[in-house]
Amino acid sequence: MKLTVKAEEILEALWIATVEAGDNAALLQTLGVGPDDDGLKELSARAFIDVRGERVYLRPEGRPEAQMMVRRHRLAERLMMDILDLKGDKGEARACEFEHLLHQGVDSKICTLLNHPTTCPHGKPIPPGQCCEEARSHGAVGVVALTELRAGEKAEIVYLSTADPKKMQKLMSMGVLPGTPLQLNRTFPSYIFRVGNSEFAVDQELAREIFVRRG
Repeated sequence: MKLTVKAEEILEALWIATVEAGDNAALLQTLGVGPDDDGLKELSARAFIDVRGERVYLRPEGRPEAQMMVRRHRLAERLMMDILDLKGDKGEARACEFEHLLHQGVDSKICTLLNHPTTCPHGKPIPPGQCCEEARSHGAVGVVALTELRAGEKAEIVYLSTADPKKMQKLMSMGVLPGTPLQLNRTFPSYIFRVGNSEFAVDQELAREIFVRRG
């Protein structure tokens, strides 16, 4: 039986507050719920969590579903912000709504459409799915945002996703054009890359709108 939206949101928040934060439990207050919350009761009934006083523990039985909820949310963020160009709070709100539709089979199709991204637009890791492992084993993952590259990696510019004419003009003035070779030299505090004989620096937001094919 499919979990309710409330239970899914609790699982997602619990994964982030425990597994990603390196803690073994999260406070009810951190999860934004009270001890009598229906979502908590639902997850407890499935043995996905343990509630002890004010602390909530993610059981091994609940880890796969919690991990997949985080994956779906961050894939939804990528879809809204990279493909549909919905940025900021608007994109985040739509991602929160859409993530609950990305269940078995659908999430894999969205992930494949997005070329199996490894991070969300905020730089947080997207847990890989089976489709990601299969694509990497066949060498099918190639087109990624500039933010996905490591310092020192070379790539070829494939397309620019920005719809802002000022940003597009700025990138074109740098020689950031499809088919142009690029080398990423640094990722912090800004993204510094070389095109031809010139070196340029852009912030993370603009770097996310430059899509490249790894060499």
